[in-house]
Amino acid sequence: MPFLSESSFTHDTPRRTAVLLVNLGTPDAPEAGPVRRYLKQFLSDPRVVEIPRLIWWPILNGIILTVRPRKSAAKYATIWSPAGSPLKVYSERQTALLRGYLGERGMDIDVLLAMRYGEPSIDAALAELRARHAERLLIVPMYPQYSATTTATVFDAVHVVLAQTRNVPEVRWVKHFHDHPAYIEALRQSVLAYWKKHGRAQDAGGKLVMSFHGVPRRTLDLGDPYHCECHKTARLLATSLGLSKDEYMVSFQSRFGRAEWLQPYTAPLLEQLGRAGTKRVDVICPGFVADCLETLEEIAQEGKEEFQGTGGGEYHYIPCLNDTPAFIHALADVVQQHTQGWPVSRAETARVEPLLREQVAAAQSLGAAR
Repeated sequence: MPFLSESSFTHDTPRRTAVLLVNLGTPDAPEAGPVRRYLKQFLSDPRVVEIPRLIWWPILNGIILTVRPRKSAAKYATIWSPAGSPLKVYSERQTALLRGYLGERGMDIDVLLAMRYGEPSIDAALAELRARHAERLLIVPMYPQYSATTTATVFDAVHVVLAQTRNVPEVRWVKHFHDHPAYIEALRQSVLAYWKKHGRAQDAGGKLVMSFHGVPRRTLDLGDPYHCECHKTARLLATSLGLSKDEYMVSFQSRFGRAEWLQPYTAPLLEQLGRAGTKRVDVICPGFVADCLETLEEIAQEGKEEFQGTGGGEYHYIPCLNDTPAFIHALADVVQQHTQGWPVSRAETARVEPLLREQVAAAQSLGAAR
């Protein structure tokens, strides 16, 4: 197997520490062509769809990629901003802000962004890190709750590249941060900030609905901890907000196909609350760290129609964490925790410089050119 090209080696080149943030991805434009390319890559992942290829390939290529791209493109168009896809825009801001926050803590770390599907790709990001001589690499999948359908597929994609890499860096992973105190605190501040401006659903006899992305029910039966981690996040957030069990509900959205997924499903739940004459619901999506199609269109738009169309009252969507200071601080805490033992402080990197000069002299004494 041919290996990827490496940057030219010199004994005096500092070896860098890097963080790679990885989110799901987004089409390049709200048009059928880019959406089709994105969906093809996404739905071809065997961790996302565990149907045997012989059965799935004709369905995907003959039906889904023929019908769905145009419909999905119309939905993307309703949330697309002048700056582009909200998911990509917020992810880029998170990357830049995290780099700055780590710098304020005295940490000398490169921070890059990649998308599991679409651009910027994991391949391109790892190529950039090779060029920067990254010797130590922390991978941070931007999914607070672990799932084989999301977090694990990031691991797969990174290892495909590392399998073709001659000089493999030291690699660490963040498996999840669903119960990290700083993440829960960021969620708490987000909800409280929204309630400060708009009041609380509970004061109107309503509920806070925490909607997480759904996955097939069989993944729970087969050992995926995602369902449990979603409920733990919800419980910790509710406790931090001082909510009783009857003041909030947990649901799962974005069901795809006919198989049973984790329940209760968000859309029927909102319709049920509407039919019950609920005067107000507030909906938050704790599993999404950046607003995207599933939050801005499916929850903020469709969810409102489902709730109010069946008789419900006020409907409020609480935005994702996005680029809020509390969330960037939480990310910085996670990174600082997982890079312990690595020379990441500016003081440590400064101490390396004279050692590099000694290293060059020793190498040249043995015949090295540089």
